[in-house]
Amino acid sequence: MTIALSLVAAGLVALVVGGDVLVRGAVALAEKAGVSALVIGVVIVGLGTSMPELVTSIEAALAGAPAIAWGNIAGSNIANSLLILGAAALVAPIAIASRNRWRDPLVALGASVIVLALAASDVGSAPLGLVLLACLAGYIAYCYREERLARPASVHNAPFDRAQALELTDTHLHDLRNGWAKPILLTLVGLGVLIAGGRMLVLGAIDLARMAGLTETLIG
Repeated sequence: MTIALSLVAAGLVALVVGGDVLVRGAVALAEKAGVSALVIGVVIVGLGTSMPELVTSIEAALAGAPAIAWGNIAGSNIANSLLILGAAALVAPIAIASRNRWRDPLVALGASVIVLALAASDVGSAPLGLVLLACLAGYIAYCYREERLARPASVHNAPFDRAQALELTDTHLHDLRNGWAKPILLTLVGLGVLIAGGRMLVLGAIDLARMAGLTETLIG
């Protein structure tokens, strides 16, 4: 029990640290390569901050524990929708004045309906995974095109707003400006720590589920 709990705790810490280091390195690499701020904000920062969940789910699937991956997906979305939104609303009123305020919630609702349909139909395969990834790529391309065509002040989409929120809370995100070595090292180290953290978390979670008699989905 002690070893399993230690693995879970160490894995969680590694995921947080690795995700932060990976995002910093990736942003610095993109800036050195001359990638536009739009791509950095929408793709690198937006997807980079989701890497801990992605790595954890992939490690769970590779470890033969897909229920943990499923529980991680469901739990993460529940926390994002209820815990984070609820806690933020306690701090200050959340007012959305954008004329496009319905678009991203509708996309999120559509994604949730897809998850519900997958759970109800018990269907999962590599081709389906490719279709879901294609849908994500299409949404990102749409957001990128919208930002390119719209005035900066009028841009309000989920990836853009998420990147803005991260930059407001992390004022040192763009500090790495000289040379390639440090950004490359940070990116590789961040990815390595993420993978190690995901593996430790999954192994500890599997052991906890077995010892406590809980389902892997609940642990996830």
